[in-house]
Amino acid sequence: MSQRTFSIIKPDAVKAGNTAAILAEIQKAGFKIVAIKRMSISLAQAEGFYHVHSARPFFGELTQFMSSGPIFPMVLEKDNAIADFRKLMGATNPAQAEEGTLRKLFAASIGENAVHGSDAEDTAAFEIGYFFAGIELK
Repeated sequence: MSQRTFSIIKPDAVKAGNTAAILAEIQKAGFKIVAIKRMSISLAQAEGFYHVHSARPFFGELTQFMSSGPIFPMVLEKDNAIADFRKLMGATNPAQAEEGTLRKLFAASIGENAVHGSDAEDTAAFEIGYFFAGIELK
């Protein structure tokens, strides 16, 4: 059964010029891009998106980074999309990520790790709704 997940190409990957290459890998892995846009978010918007991490020590650094430049939020669809995209992303630390994963290919560090992906159905629903209105999701 088809499932939707949410992803962001983060500011480091956009700045490095890797957006098209990341999108190509996503499509090569069988994902349909349902919606995508280029945008920048404010610090307050980044804090709202990552509110579940507000008590974590990396929260300030993460939200500063995510509001530091353009991002590409997107909605992806395929069977088993959430688990399959997490596998495609690779480990948070690119040094520990498997060969061929997005983070192995495009990430510079744990903090600047190129892509975000939802970790569960409820998270995906929140994250999709945070960036996309229903009318954008045909």
